[in-house]
Parts: sequence; C-alpha cells; structure tokens
Amino acid sequence: MADFDNLLQPGRIGGLTLRNRIVMAPMGSNFAEPGGFCGERIQAYYEARAAGGSGLLIMGVCAIAYPAGTAEPFQVGVSDDKFIPGLAALAERVHHHGARIAMQLQHAGKTSVRDMAEGRELWVPSIPPAFKTDMMNALTREELGAFISSSKSRESGGVKIRVMDRADIAQMVEWFAAAAERAKRAGMDGVELHAGHGYILAGFLSPYYNRRDDDYGGPLENRARLLLEVIAAVRARVGTDFPVWLRIDAEEMRTPGGITLDDAKAVARLAEAAGADAVSVSAYANTSTGVAFTEAPLVQQKAGFLHWTAEIKAELRIPVIAVGRLEPEVADTAIGAGQCDFVAMARKLLADPELPKKLVAGRPQDIRPCIYCYACVSQIFINQRVKCAVNPLTGHEFETRIEPAATPRHVVVVGGGPAGMEAARVAALRGHRVTLVERSARLGGTLFFAGLAYAENGVLLDYLVEQVRRLPIEVRLNTAATPELLRSLQADAVIVAAGAERNAPDIPGAEQDHVWSGDELRRLMTDDRADEIAKRKLSFAQRALMKAGSLAGVTDSSDAIQNLSRLWMPLGKRVAIIGGGLVGLELAEFLVDRGRHVTVLEEGPNLGRELSIVRRWRVLDGLRQHGAELLTNAKVNAIDRKALRYTDADGAEHSLAAESVVLAVGARPDDRLARALEETGIPVTAIGDGAAIGYIEGALASGFKAGLAV
Repeated sequence: MADFDNLLQPGRIGGLTLRNRIVMAPMGSNFAEPGGFCGERIQAYYEARAAGGSGLLIMGVCAIAYPAGTAEPFQVGVSDDKFIPGLAALAERVHHHGARIAMQLQHAGKTSVRDMAEGRELWVPSIPPAFKTDMMNALTREELGAFISSSKSRESGGVKIRVMDRADIAQMVEWFAAAAERAKRAGMDGVELHAGHGYILAGFLSPYYNRRDDDYGGPLENRARLLLEVIAAVRARVGTDFPVWLRIDAEEMRTPGGITLDDAKAVARLAEAAGADAVSVSAYANTSTGVAFTEAPLVQQKAGFLHWTAEIKAELRIPVIAVGRLEPEVADTAIGAGQCDFVAMARKLLADPELPKKLVAGRPQDIRPCIYCYACVSQIFINQRVKCAVNPLTGHEFETRIEPAATPRHVVVVGGGPAGMEAARVAALRGHRVTLVERSARLGGTLFFAGLAYAENGVLLDYLVEQVRRLPIEVRLNTAATPELLRSLQADAVIVAAGAERNAPDIPGAEQDHVWSGDELRRLMTDDRADEIAKRKLSFAQRALMKAGSLAGVTDSSDAIQNLSRLWMPLGKRVAIIGGGLVGLELAEFLVDRGRHVTVLEEGPNLGRELSIVRRWRVLDGLRQHGAELLTNAKVNAIDRKALRYTDADGAEHSLAAESVVLAVGARPDDRLARALEETGIPVTAIGDGAAIGYIEGALASGFKAGLAV
C-alpha cells in the first residue's frame, strides 16, 4: 500500500508552513448568505475540510467589488469591512483544526452574469468577439429558465459593456489591493489572485480577448501589465511576509489565438519576479460547446493538466500547485518527481472531507470517491448551491451530523444496493446492531451494472462494499426478506431498499425475445436470478457461454464482465434504445464502446434530464462522436422482428432497422415489499428507488437520511 510520504510531508508557500501538500482547490460553492456574508453554512463547510486534514483551504471566487463583478448569486464578498467579521470567524474555525486558509480574489469581468441580471456594466479589456454556444441545446425548459435568468433584466438594447479606461484599471487594481488587505485583517493566511478562467485578469492576459492598442494590449508584457500592477499594489498593502500567489491558465483550449503554454510560462516568470510566492496551474476552454467544460477547467481526463504544470514548474523557483483530477497515488508520485509542489483537490474533498486524514491513517480504501458526475458544478449553472451526489452532508454540515443513537436497536436493512448499503453504514456508525439482507449473491444492486456503463460508479460500489464489510454489519446474501425472517431476527426497525419496478411499456411487439429491458440485461450480466431470463431469451449455445462465465467467477468481477462484454453480449449490431433518460444514455455509452450502432428514441423533448447538466453535455457529445443517433419527440408505435416503427414530432411515421431493442423506460417506485413487511407491526421505512426514483444521488441521500432517523 502506498505511504504517500511526498503528499503528506509539510510544505511552505512564502513564509506560510503547511502540514501537508494537500490543498482544497478554490471552487465556487454558492454557500455565502444573501449579501455576500460568511454565515454558519459556509463556515461549517470549510471547517469540515479543515478537520478532515487538508493543509490549506482556498476559498473560491471571493468578489473584490461585490456585488459588482460577480457570477454567482451567493458569492463571498470582500469589498467592504462589513464582511470581515464573518471571514474572521471562518478563519478562526479553520485554524482551530490546524489547517490554513486563503481567499481567492476575483472579478468575473465579461462573465459577471449577476451584473447582467442587475443592470450593471460588464467590465472588459475590449469588446469581446462574437460568441455562439450550443450549451443551451441540452437543457430542459426548467433549467433553461434558471440558466438564462441572468439575462432577464437586460435592457432592450442588449448587454451593457464597459471597455475599461485607465481610471477603471486603477480602480480594478485598488479593488484587488483593498480586498487583500481585508483578507489579512480577517486572519486569512494568504490570497490567491484569480488570473484564469476568462475572468478579468485572464481577459487582459488573453490575446484573443484583449484587442487593446494601448500600454495594456498587444505584446505579452503589455497584456500582463494589469496583473503585475495588481501584484505590486497587493504587496504594498499586505507587506512581504503575507503569502500572495496567482492561478493562471496553462492554455486557453478551443480558443484560436488564445493563451498558449509559452504565454503561461512567461506570465509565471513575470509573476515570480514581481514577488508572487507560488503559481497554481489550471486551464480553460472556450465554452462554445458544453463538453468543453469537462476539458477545462473541470477536466475529465485523469491528471489532465499535469504535463503543463511540470513544464511551468521547470521555469520557476517558487512552488507550483497542480490541479486537475489527480488521484492521491498520482499526486504523491508527481510531487516526488518534481512535477509540482502541492496538489489541489476540489471535487474529491466535496465527496470526502476526510481524505487527507484517511491517507495519514493508512486507510485509502475508506475514502469516499468522487464519481465525476458533475452534480456539484452543475448547480452553479442553475443558480443553486453546490451539492455532492455521493456525500449528502456537503453543504449541510451546519445542520446535520452523524451522532450516536440515544437507544441502540436492531435495524434490519432489506436490499444491498447503494441505498441499503448507505443506510446500513450510517446506522452502524450510530451504534445500532445492523443486519443487511440481500436476495441475490452479491451486494451492489443496480450500482453493479451502473459501474459497467460508467466505470467511476464501480469505484463507488467498491467503497460502499468495503464500508459494509469493515463495520459490524451482519450481511445475509441469497436471503429473501419475509415477515417470518424479521420476527426471527427480532428486528426493532426495518429499512427497505428494494429498488424500482420496471414494467414493459404498452408497445406492440415488446414481448419478443430480441426485446430486452434494462433490468433483464442487468440480471443476465450480473447473474442475479439469470437462469429464468436465459431460458426464455437465449439459445442453448448462448446459455452455455453465460454459464461458463458464471462458473468461472466472471460475474463476481466488474472488470471481468467489462472484458467479457466486449467479446459477447446478447445483442445484435444495430440496437435501438427506447428511452433517452439517464439509464438509456448510460447504456448507449456502454454499447457504442462495444461496437454497436445505437439509436436512442426519446418520446419527450429532452435527453438525459436526470443527468446533471455538465455530465449530460459530456454524454451527448460522446454519443454523437461515436455516431449514435439521438431522436427526441419520437413515439415508438410497434416493434417488429428486424425493425421498429415510430412517429416524429410532425406526425410522420418512420421505420428503423434494429436487431435488438432495449427498453429503458417504465421505472417506477416499488413499495410492495415494504407494505407487505409492515404487517409484522415493525416500523418500516422505504428508501431508494423503491420510494422515489432518484438514481445514485437519490439512493445515497435517502439511505443516509434513513440511517440518521432510525
């Protein structure tokens, strides 16, 4: 097992000593109170990450000119002394746990959507180039309304743009300097100047967005002038001993003529010469398409920015902070190899604030993993507070905690899917005696199959199974829950996580052998009572192959099933998926990766509405790149042996060739078992998809709540 000596050793930024090299990356959270104040919600949020062992926390996007220059409705303000008491209280709570905290100072420039909403001018270096994006195309009507709410107060003449003159530039410098001084007076341990992600300092640095012809435009030394003036003014205000560093873009991706790696290296050298104590290396992509957001700044590719970071590190003597989906093992190796000095994590510390503490304790297997579903950041696009799909406590630390039960009882959890395992985990942590009953031969439920469609889900399954095994939870596999069983166990309370009911839609031909429900595929490939399906759907040769895989233990390993499914699946080359929700699209991802030509037919106007916005952008882009056909407003009328017939939005009927058809519709809560078990007189709580269709996020949230309430 890795010991993480490099990642866990102390480090220094300027005169600031940090207990380890793990930094909580600055991430907008929308956790401030109305008016930009730091109340109990955001204080408890950061305190939890400090208690979890991070060396340094960086508060994201703190508005230097609040309310001007803001992009989110609940940003932290630092434009007035009235904000200092809340900031000081936050800093004190972080310091109590031995961590250090800094503020990232920001003015959003051309992306100040709150300025648009409230009728203020957008401050920019020059008139921005014309911008078109397809980001709106994948949004539902409700999301679109929230997404563009920032535009509703625009004047009929359009957005008001203010190209900054010299007086405005001087004002911008003063805003940064005054904000840094307030941060110091509030007891913060440093400040980070946000010079990336298209915000005002990056706007001046970018040759694409900065078309000025004065001393602040043209060659790099001119485009960097505002940044250097800000560094100088901040230094003059806070002194030489207060750590000051900056975040830059290593590259402006998808932006012809934008910031290049050579530009980033030059800016980093200039900043070092100007007195910066460190450089944090990120990247940004032109959001002309939604999927660009998962290239930068919230990169999907593992260690996606590390190669750039290493090149910038080679240019500098001051520390360099790396970011961008760096797993602890990779982070430790990168620091040891001299590619960076610190590693910043955002999503990982939303999922598990105690990640550093668990590494110190030698328990990396107990770290709750981020599944990179983008539920967190997608909230920002609809003006909501950040959440985490795998950690229901994120953003609720101020109102919820796991505490010992006043009276420990015997809790029986029925169903070993994500909802049941989470309920069992929380109930056991509270001191209850827990028995987990699962009808099949393994834990995981639908999460096992979801891990095949999207590998990150499999890591979550591994975590949940490990927690159940580590805690004093009695697990009974291949066991049906009956009233007689509950009475024999002398259960005091029952939590039922039985999952959803999936009925075939009323489509002529849906009963044929080449038509599969998603549940049938899951059961077949995970050996969950698969024989009854195999006898009905598969040939003798197919059943023999399936049985051979089962006997060899293949169905106990998601990796093995992944590999086997590339060689054989009970589906033809042309597959039609009826239903374009989360299940249908993730299944489509799985199939196109295995060489199937896939057509998704969705009766409604939107695809993937259950997916978070950013993940949806990524899934839809990936499917189109693989040549999948995505049809909306398509009502399937009949399924024939080699084709299906559907009607489009205009009422025209079409025929679509399909060797196999998968039904990804018809899921609804199934509380029949919960209601039957109520006859025992034992208190019963239904959770997960058996109570309300909520997929992974809903399953974990309801399981967590039930474990707390029992």
